[in-house]
Amino acid sequence: MDDDRNRKLSLDEFGKGVEEYGLNFSKTEISELFRLIDVDQSGSVDYEEFLRKLRPAMNNFRLDLIARAFAKLDKNHDGQITIEDLRGVYDVRKHPKYLNGEWSQDQVLRHFLDCFDYGKHKDGVVTREEFVDYYAGVSASIDNDMYFDLMMRNSWKI
Repeated sequence: MDDDRNRKLSLDEFGKGVEEYGLNFSKTEISELFRLIDVDQSGSVDYEEFLRKLRPAMNNFRLDLIARAFAKLDKNHDGQITIEDLRGVYDVRKHPKYLNGEWSQDQVLRHFLDCFDYGKHKDGVVTREEFVDYYAGVSASIDNDMYFDLMMRNSWKI
């Protein structure tokens, strides 16, 4: 679909892709679908936007686990995770770049937070929405609720 390989789909590329996959949508339907997927209204659909719209919704069991992990990390209960929240919760001492002296503790923590931020939002703060969105992506690749539960409990000691 991504003819120019820029990790973004234009309306034209999207329309061609829909046709190539044998979906019989009208040009109006293709435009409307494209508009729904183009969340940031940039006129193109990037890889992250595309994946977000394709992945299935999470059930309440998984959402509860994610909420518990977020609550554990959000030490001051302000609805966001910052470097200060992570101190004492996330141990940087075994991170390779910390071990070799390349990064400070704050740099490791900031890198960790940036994994949850996406697109242009890399601000060193992870909101509840960003945290849930990150784990929605993880969840999409795990079929079994018990495995997701085990992964979350082991990761966050919840």
